[in-house]
Amino acid sequence: MKSEDPLSAVTVCDLCPHACHLLPGQVGACKARTGSGSLNYGKLTSIALDPIEKKPLSHFYPGTNILSIGSFGCNLSCPFCQNYEISMAGAKDAETMDTTPEKIAAEAKRFVPAGNIGVAYTYNEPLIGYEFVRDTAICVKEKGLQNVLVTNGYINPPYLKAILPQIDAMNIDLKAYNPDFYHRIGGNLEIVKENIKLSAAHCHVELTTLIMDGENDSEEEFGSMCEFIKSISPNIPLHISRFFPRYKYADKKQTSADTLHRLEKIAKSNLKHVALGNI
Repeated sequence: MKSEDPLSAVTVCDLCPHACHLLPGQVGACKARTGSGSLNYGKLTSIALDPIEKKPLSHFYPGTNILSIGSFGCNLSCPFCQNYEISMAGAKDAETMDTTPEKIAAEAKRFVPAGNIGVAYTYNEPLIGYEFVRDTAICVKEKGLQNVLVTNGYINPPYLKAILPQIDAMNIDLKAYNPDFYHRIGGNLEIVKENIKLSAAHCHVELTTLIMDGENDSEEEFGSMCEFIKSISPNIPLHISRFFPRYKYADKKQTSADTLHRLEKIAKSNLKHVALGNI
């Protein structure tokens, strides 16, 4: 997970494209990794039994529940983040409870009579806690249950390839179809696109785009995004989500219904499964 520069004490974290160069004790951009590994291994900020549709996944075991867990930190810096209290928190800020992969898998099995199908890694960006997700996913599969990732898709592809055999479904945030937009939030659109293609070839994938008036609601841009999704498969479900004022965008207006319906028409002209959220 890391490489050392022999000429200094700097360690390079190669999990995600940030490639943070970290001195001993220094924390990366994600607020959850140091040069020696993850700070959030086995540390949960949230755990709940949620409907699968809340992930959102509408075409993966619909009508079931899934044990959903989250930790702290994220490797993007979205000013509109809906879960900023934990995604933008670090180890010193987040209230956590300790657990193990084995305990999570056992808890997931215990809730099977309540309609639980497995474990969803969600709420913050789960893949910055890569080792815990990997270890837990292996334990969950041993129980005969499903693993779901809810992710921004911003990880170096070799790590994604390594964990995909344990993953049954993903919801990936495709935040916009504009390289400048991704640059502003600390990401790279091309890497996310590559990871969407990679994931769709290995497991069930659904996508979510949070629409904000004046930010990522251009008909031309949205149409290009839908064409990209269609080029992978027109069967990939797209969830068009409504923005509500939060975090650094607390002074902005919620997305208009007109905007959402306008983009819904564009999506439906390209894709077979389109859903509007929070209307």
